[in-house]
Amino acid sequence: MAENKHPQQALTNEERMARGSTWLTIGNIGSRLLGAIYVMPWFYWMGTQAYQANALFNMGYNFYALFLMISTAGIPAAIGKQTAHYNSLNEYGVSRKLFKNALVVMAIFGAVMSGIMYLSSPWLAEISGGGAELVPVIRSLSVAVLVIPCMSVIRGFFQGQSDMMPYAISQIVEQVARVFYLLLATFIIMKMGSGNYEEAVVQSTFAAFIGAVASIAVLLYYMQKNRARTQALIEMSANRVKLDTRELVVETIREAIPFIIIGTGITIFKLVDQVTFVRFMQGFTTYSSAQLQKLFSIFSANPDKLTMVVIGLATSIALTGLPLITEAKTLNRQRDLAKLISNNLQLFAFVMFPATFGLIILAYPLNTLFYAPSNLGSRVLVVACVSGLFLGLYTMTSSMLQGMYENGSAILFFLIGFLVKLVTQYPLIRVFEVYGPLLSTMIGFGATVALNLWKLHKVSRFNKSFTFRRIILIFIISLIMVVLAFVTRAFLGLFFSAEGKIGSFVIIMGTALIGGASYVYLSLKVGLADKLLGSTATKIRRKLKIK
Repeated sequence: MAENKHPQQALTNEERMARGSTWLTIGNIGSRLLGAIYVMPWFYWMGTQAYQANALFNMGYNFYALFLMISTAGIPAAIGKQTAHYNSLNEYGVSRKLFKNALVVMAIFGAVMSGIMYLSSPWLAEISGGGAELVPVIRSLSVAVLVIPCMSVIRGFFQGQSDMMPYAISQIVEQVARVFYLLLATFIIMKMGSGNYEEAVVQSTFAAFIGAVASIAVLLYYMQKNRARTQALIEMSANRVKLDTRELVVETIREAIPFIIIGTGITIFKLVDQVTFVRFMQGFTTYSSAQLQKLFSIFSANPDKLTMVVIGLATSIALTGLPLITEAKTLNRQRDLAKLISNNLQLFAFVMFPATFGLIILAYPLNTLFYAPSNLGSRVLVVACVSGLFLGLYTMTSSMLQGMYENGSAILFFLIGFLVKLVTQYPLIRVFEVYGPLLSTMIGFGATVALNLWKLHKVSRFNKSFTFRRIILIFIISLIMVVLAFVTRAFLGLFFSAEGKIGSFVIIMGTALIGGASYVYLSLKVGLADKLLGSTATKIRRKLKIK
């Protein structure tokens, strides 16, 4: 049986989840932190046009994210799911054939989507209200769409092998290369060159292509490094499943389509905000176009840099859990499936609660550090953090449904949530203005998440009461952390001002250190970390001599 031959099968599911999630968290959070930190010098160099530049950058990236999701979102997950399926049947040869065929198909698909994005850029700029200056931004991003589909196939293959290290390292290298080029180009243009912020934004978005090329180089290195091991597994394959090239491609595309629809969910919600917010606000307010563009930046562009770091934690859990859930479903291990679903939900709460609460406590100094002191900006960030919990839970629960071959339900529940978003968008913007889009997103994804959880329980029959009790325990530990973090923030506030960047940095670091340390200690002390992370947490607890 394949399960005896796969090198990672000696680990328990909890340990495999912990190991995979750790690597993906390092990759996801590391890359997203880099993506957030660059904002500080970038925003500063843009000078008085910083908000306009950030809005222009974000508008371009929303369309880029949509095209990227259409051309790649389903591929890593679909390849990972199919690879895990065939590997669990000891059909490593089929997995390899699947990978090669998908690589060819996605190279063609990337070229087609890149061309469409480039040619449609004037129309996209017009419908979003971005103006002619948005066209070159969209076109510079279309170049990245050309190569990223191939990158996603390779990442998906590693995901299906439950080997998350190459995936994670490629993410970090991608972001390092992107940020290096972005900052270098921006500095040259704004401080040594023309000072044209639109030109700087175009080069900042072109950096996505530079990062993608660097990521592919890393992935190819690890492919070559693991070549002997992969070949050995192929030679030991059972070779009972016979699928021709066409069948494999059709099967993969069929699996990818639901992932594409679900994967574009967050981006689609953001595009609704982008298309409707300014138009709705113009109808019942007297704000100028510049003021509305700044408000859009405050609720959409600015919080995203910070909240998406936290959502990256949920993405890590979803990507790691997908092949394990598919494996349990394929081998009809119902008890393992139920336990995996419960563990995933607990792990989500374990990492998302403290991260979200921490961002809420530090909202004002974070907004000051990355942008500028602003009561409005910090209050919007608090709402965005709460909304981020629902976005993260949507990502994870939808992924679990798809791993269990419940693609139809996942799509239906997303469409219901999207309809709720559309219905509530105008009235919530009318009543709450800048907070409205975030609240409608929260309600829309809340509806989808509720339906996802209902279906997950119906199919897997995971222990609801046990899971709920564990999540309550995590919530209590998180609240204790919140109290300690709040006291620390108040104490540091006596000596450092959150109105300045240096003072904000000290407050953030000091509060995060005390809050994080207290949460880790309490989790180890009550044995919660051991139950969720397995032997890794036990070893840490012993080294720290926590009984």
